[in-house]
Amino acid sequence: MAVLSKPPATAPRLNWRRVLALKGASFTAPFFLGFLVFTVVPLAMALRESLYREQSAGLGFGEKTVEFVWFDQFAEGFSDGRFWASMLRVALFAAISIPLIQIASIGVALLLDVASQRVADRFRVPLLIPYMIPGIVATLIWIYVYSPDVGPLTPFLHLFGIDADFYSGELVWVSIGNLMAWSGIGFNMLIVYAALRAVDQDVYSAARIDGASEWRIAWSIKVPLVRRSLVLTTVLSMIGTLQIFSDTMLFKSMAPETITRDFTPIMAIYDWAFQQGDFNYASALSIILALVVGTVSAVFYRLTNKAPTS
Repeated sequence: MAVLSKPPATAPRLNWRRVLALKGASFTAPFFLGFLVFTVVPLAMALRESLYREQSAGLGFGEKTVEFVWFDQFAEGFSDGRFWASMLRVALFAAISIPLIQIASIGVALLLDVASQRVADRFRVPLLIPYMIPGIVATLIWIYVYSPDVGPLTPFLHLFGIDADFYSGELVWVSIGNLMAWSGIGFNMLIVYAALRAVDQDVYSAARIDGASEWRIAWSIKVPLVRRSLVLTTVLSMIGTLQIFSDTMLFKSMAPETITRDFTPIMAIYDWAFQQGDFNYASALSIILALVVGTVSAVFYRLTNKAPTS
């Protein structure tokens, strides 16, 4: 009686859909590698450093020792009045500046959307140029513009009898907000404008046939349809504003009596780390700031990024 033998095992073939998915996923490898190296690893190192503290024996002249203090520095950070005062200061600034920037961005995007393609192409790139300028360079430009000695803005205002000190306590946030608006409106506009161009034009045609004005179409159709883009740009603006650092650091050189070393949360962290040399406590404050930024962004995104109800 003949014995049937099993056919030799063959290696399983990959489905072509899986192959395409793997090829597509391979393009994200550089991003995830950079995210791992420059975000996850530093975050883990900061968390580790925050659990230790350097202490000196005697009156501070003895040999320093590193002790494991658990979450004592987090408790100290949560009760640090100056740190939370800087957080509140930046939060109030964000609550005023971000809505104004968003209104200006969507207004410009709506104007470009109703304009002809030729006109939109002419204005779109110039509006985006401020965003393409590095932040440090943009800040230096505006510091020169605001300068009462060499800047052109102060003599121009003097012609109208206006004596404005853009580095005073009353106007310094206005000066910084103007800089952020100048740099951010173009980017937000581009995101919203791209979302507007992706909408089916038949929707607008049907609204016009029903007698809707351009203002009604913009308010009742266009703005709701680009809500997700508005939520995205708002979240990005919130993250950037709560972590503002380079702008205020450069402004500090012109107004040291107005912008203190703990004027913003990042400046306070920088001062603890590089001026006072307490990297452990600075790491704890960094983790606290990351938790605040992440929580605020997640809550705002959850509350605003919901599908519209019919």
